[in-house]
Amino acid sequence: MIEKILINHKYNYQKCKTWTTDGFYRETKEMVEYRKEEGFSVVEMECASLVACAKFRNIVFGQLLFTADSLANIESHDTRNWGNNTFSLAMNLAMDAVTDVQ
Repeated sequence: MIEKILINHKYNYQKCKTWTTDGFYRETKEMVEYRKEEGFSVVEMECASLVACAKFRNIVFGQLLFTADSLANIESHDTRNWGNNTFSLAMNLAMDAVTDVQ
């Protein structure tokens, strides 16, 4: 449903491989490089837990990730305003996807 909504709104998106960590202090330069070598392009802090809960409860789950900051270039960290400019957009897309599922 998320992909359908993004296509309907004509937004570019990228399917990617993500890893989950429980603390930003574990995002060391070495770990970021290691994960990139494994093909990961995103790190986040909640997805695995939410997937596990959804599987346990036997409910449909999808997650729309958007960038709040970027570690793509560790030497030049870009906070991107912590995503403040995209919260409303992301919420509207998520609500469209949820409404479409029902």
